[in-house]
Amino acid sequence: MTDSIDLSGDGGVVKTILRKAKADALCPSDDLPLVDVQYEGTLAETGEVFDTTRMDNTVFSFELGKGSVIQAWEIAVKTMKVGEVAKITCKPEFAYGSAGSPPDIPPDATLIFEVELVACKPRKGSSVTSVSEERARLEELKKQRELAAAAKEEEKKRREEAKAAAAARIQAKLESKKGQGKGKGKAK
Repeated sequence: MTDSIDLSGDGGVVKTILRKAKADALCPSDDLPLVDVQYEGTLAETGEVFDTTRMDNTVFSFELGKGSVIQAWEIAVKTMKVGEVAKITCKPEFAYGSAGSPPDIPPDATLIFEVELVACKPRKGSSVTSVSEERARLEELKKQRELAAAAKEEEKKRREEAKAAAAARIQAKLESKKGQGKGKGKAK
């Protein structure tokens, strides 16, 4: 369970899963880009904690794909599932680079984050039933309409057959009466 995954392909962002999520857990997507995480960030060189949400048991929320967090988080968090805890090792070029983030993060620092993906949610104004579920709902409505149209067509066909059968019975009765009337006339 401690296999490391090189997410950037060059060792710049390496993820090690510390606790797996349930198999059916949600993961960030275009429909669920807002994420809540708990984390603790340490300097790889000294092990010093420079930032954490664990002390006050808060969550940090951000939207993936908006550039509001370091590149390593953009890359790593989108590979996680809700409930997963991972160690993310970030080389400087995927974190704060040569500028660092004074006073806590020195220039060219490799960072290690322990991140738990707590939740992923839709954007404000949309719902979980956005795009994919809406598409499925529309497909279901289309099927229901097609079934209703087929049932209506079948009912129309049955009515036409019933009309034709009724007309045939009436015609048969009329012919039968004509035939009876002719027979009576000859017998007299």
